Amino acid sequence: MTRAVHDSATDVLLPWPDLDRGHGAWPEGVRVHVWDGVTPGSEPDAETLARVGLWVMPYAVPDAVRLLPELSNLKAVQSLSAGVEKLLPLLPPGVALHNGRGLHDASTAEHALGLILAAQRDLPQWVADQTAGRWEPHFTRSLADARVTIVGYGSIGAALEQRLLACEAQVTRVARRARPEQDVHPVSELPELLRTTDIVVLVLPETPETEGLLGAKELAALPDGALVVNVGRGRTLDTGALLAETARSRLRAALDVTDPEPLPAGHPLRHAPGVLITPHVGGGSAAFRPRAERLIVEQVRRFAAGLPLLNAFPRG
Repeated sequence: MTRAVHDSATDVLLPWPDLDRGHGAWPEGVRVHVWDGVTPGSEPDAETLARVGLWVMPYAVPDAVRLLPELSNLKAVQSLSAGVEKLLPLLPPGVALHNGRGLHDASTAEHALGLILAAQRDLPQWVADQTAGRWEPHFTRSLADARVTIVGYGSIGAALEQRLLACEAQVTRVARRARPEQDVHPVSELPELLRTTDIVVLVLPETPETEGLLGAKELAALPDGALVVNVGRGRTLDTGALLAETARSRLRAALDVTDPEPLPAGHPLRHAPGVLITPHVGGGSAAFRPRAERLIVEQVRRFAAGLPLLNAFPRG
């Protein structure tokens, strides 16, 4: 955890107004300013921005970083995203970074489970049949008894595992390094583990080590008919290799993230057989906002009191 270091001016910039109404009054001396990152002309004036010590960035506003040059007194940044690797090199020296670890666990796990169930139980086909007026029942795959490998076993992976076990699936955990006490396999064992995997779920950040981690070799190791799910970052899955497998209907896929992203209208992934795509919405459910509000309020109170902030992200 990082200790906040700041002068007597406790100015904070938040993405949402009126958080004190639902969570109690702000500490004495705290001056709260609001910028949602999207409303034209809503930026605080230059003098205010120059006083801000803690900035909670707007969620899902990629160009919000344009404000950084104006935050000359900045001491700490709170991102509401769990993945902040791309933000690191943009921060000035001495500015602490804190991520949104835990905010998206339930939402993303829920969405991953929804993608899996939709793919296993042929929901896209039933929707198409409903629209076309067809009544053509057939047996489908199941999640019960399926062998699921979670690649990137962290807090989201653990939340997904709880839901999978409730559906009577069998779960194998994979992370960068082995954690024998938690029965977590190292990623080096992935090619062998995939040989007996019915559903592989990627829950990975984008780093040099994870880019293309699930490529042609790994996909080839999967059994015929296996399902590839990605709710982490698009570039951790080799799109070309996946297309080669889905084009001949050997593998299926359910993707909340893609490479490229946003996915162009005419991209082959959109028309590949057995591929279900959602537009990177896994973390954006109703569960996110109240959890994010609680974190923001806690961080502001800690910052005002000079206490260590939560969710410190190492700067290397």
